[in-house]
Amino acid sequence: MSTKSLQNTPIGGRLRELHSALVEIVGVMNRPQRDEAMIREAGISLDRALFSLLVLVERLGPIGVVELADRVGLSQNACWRRLQRLNACGIIRGTRAEVNLVELGLDLTVFVMIRTSHHAKAWADGFRQHVERLPEVTEFYRIGGDWDYLIKVVCRGMAGYDRFYQKLITDFELSTVTGFFSMEAIIENRPPDLGGLEG
Repeated sequence: MSTKSLQNTPIGGRLRELHSALVEIVGVMNRPQRDEAMIREAGISLDRALFSLLVLVERLGPIGVVELADRVGLSQNACWRRLQRLNACGIIRGTRAEVNLVELGLDLTVFVMIRTSHHAKAWADGFRQHVERLPEVTEFYRIGGDWDYLIKVVCRGMAGYDRFYQKLITDFELSTVTGFFSMEAIIENRPPDLGGLEG
């Protein structure tokens, strides 16, 4: 991928900010150290080095620094410093364990589509804050097309969904609220293919 193409990707816009974090990783890839101008020119080398770290963190979640450093070929201190810088840049926003919600009794997933006639900023801000306070909500999107909002809800059966619904419509005028109930999760929480950004 050219340097120009990288500028059109979320990763590309961060390369300058990540320069200091990537220099040592590029060295691990058996490429010589370059000065700042030359490193900016080496887009594909930077991508491969960056993805080797990001892909592992994304796929393995809360992995220990010792194992991560061994997998990417860095010292523990160097790996820890890179992770701290990637966190500071906002590319890594934390790691967490995946919890089996069904085993905890949260066995119903509902995708709630909402249409409203209210589009003023004050109303939208109030509705956003209202939805954010509902504990059943795991994902919340403002969308285009025939609908205005999409909410993913995880709850305890139909009774749990009904309780959520009653809270959702309290004090807010919504034109249409439609729930689509998940029968089976075929693909769930799969990390995106970061490697696809290289090509």
